[in-house]
Amino acid sequence: MKVQLLGAGVVLSLVAVAGVLQAPAAAGPRAEPERELPLGAPGLSETRTTTTLQPGVTLTRIVRGAEAPALPWTVEVSIPGGETSPDPDAPPTALKDRASADELVGRLRRDGFEARAERVVTPAVADYRGGTLGWRVRVGTFAARSGADAERSRLTGAGYAGSALYTGWDGDAQDRGPWRVDVLTVDPRRFRGSLDASYGTDLERRERTSELADAGGALAAVNGGFFVLDPRSGAPGDPAGTGVYRGRTLSEPVGGRPVLMTDAGGRSRVVRTVWSGRVVGRDAALPLDGVNRVPGLVRNCGGTADDTPTGRPLHDVTCQDPDELVAFTADFGPRTPAGEGVEAVLDARGRVVELRSARGGVLPDGGSSVQATGEQADRLARLARVGERLRVEEGLRDERGRVLAASPSTSVVNGGPELVRDGRPHVTPAADGMVHADNPSFYYGWMHKRNPRTLAGTDAAGRTVLITADGRDTDALGLSIPESAAVARSLGLRDAVNLDGGGSTAMVVNGELITDPSDAAGERPVGDALLIRPHRD
Repeated sequence: MKVQLLGAGVVLSLVAVAGVLQAPAAAGPRAEPERELPLGAPGLSETRTTTTLQPGVTLTRIVRGAEAPALPWTVEVSIPGGETSPDPDAPPTALKDRASADELVGRLRRDGFEARAERVVTPAVADYRGGTLGWRVRVGTFAARSGADAERSRLTGAGYAGSALYTGWDGDAQDRGPWRVDVLTVDPRRFRGSLDASYGTDLERRERTSELADAGGALAAVNGGFFVLDPRSGAPGDPAGTGVYRGRTLSEPVGGRPVLMTDAGGRSRVVRTVWSGRVVGRDAALPLDGVNRVPGLVRNCGGTADDTPTGRPLHDVTCQDPDELVAFTADFGPRTPAGEGVEAVLDARGRVVELRSARGGVLPDGGSSVQATGEQADRLARLARVGERLRVEEGLRDERGRVLAASPSTSVVNGGPELVRDGRPHVTPAADGMVHADNPSFYYGWMHKRNPRTLAGTDAAGRTVLITADGRDTDALGLSIPESAAVARSLGLRDAVNLDGGGSTAMVVNGELITDPSDAAGERPVGDALLIRPHRD
């Protein structure tokens, strides 16, 4: 096999021939050929460049369909009657029933627009039957974005709303690309550093993946899990799901959604987590609703049965509960959240030093607190007596109820849906809250269409694999969630989960951001990141 030394790394270039990635012939044992990525039409050109970053850590860039001809642009018109979202990754109200779509097409044509209705069919996955999602309305076909933008302006002037879209983002199985995928592989048998998660200065503030990598002295990094973005949904930056850092659970799970759990030496696994907690006084105990989040706001839902509109996971929705008990550590931020209710402030030994009748303030050095709202406020006031100890107990378990023991080297970042289990496709949007029964446009934009993605999992050799795919561009189409599962499986992952994607997707190597941010503002500040740190003597 031909090997070229470049600096401290080893680079190996592979070219796809007849659907199989092959290296030049060489003396010695021959490795099994790698299969091409299952994206687009078979037999597309595909190159892979692998660099050894340090023993046990490699980076592979895969470019597929680099010479693909450009596809047309169009304008997708919002169909009246849907909901809007402050989340920049959320799609417009794109899908409705055929009658609504046909009605809009008729109006557009009467106003002089070349409109059409198109049926959207999505593939079946493990817990969702697929089939017809709904009908979308599009106007025009344009060789360049400028034409689509001009038509969108004309539509806006006529009282319509819509977005200029590249049709390569639709997810047609016969598209020819291009795709750009980066793969970090950590082999715990050879790696002597650490793989862990970092949330930065505190939980309630966001930092870019590149900033977290630099602050943590990381060799490489990818963005981590979902987080609060809109201040109306909580504290921006706060993980919207499980967050374990240096063995400490600082954010509770969303229902039983899947996570990536890492430990010493680069070992990891995909597991579904549940959480329970309580605050214990001298003669009674109260159940906790959460840890380190604004009381009453449950991003991505999946809290308790009395939350509204649901106690089950519901992605990109903020559930509410007026009666909550939430524990806080100093990791949350400079001050705990302010608002009505009661807050028991504890010193470093767990002794109650103050009862605040309006929540919010600075914690003592090494201290913590418990906040209560609504009906829980009186209960906490009766339980927490100044001068006495109050004990916070909490713990993570897997979906079978087994305790997930954590050491100081344990990290957990949240994710969803699950993508691969035991080497087979296992995509779980219904269980993980990506199916909105009254809003098929959400599934269409989030699951069905191609977007930037960040994926993680483990292969049969026990290696941790972290994957990013650029998207929302004409030279990098991105992946749908079913395509993400197929890519993870083709790269040998036995278990895999989707992490935060869209504008959050980022991979940093040797201090350089190697992914192309899809946000117009550039790299997005995120809630946490997974860091590959080199061994330090």
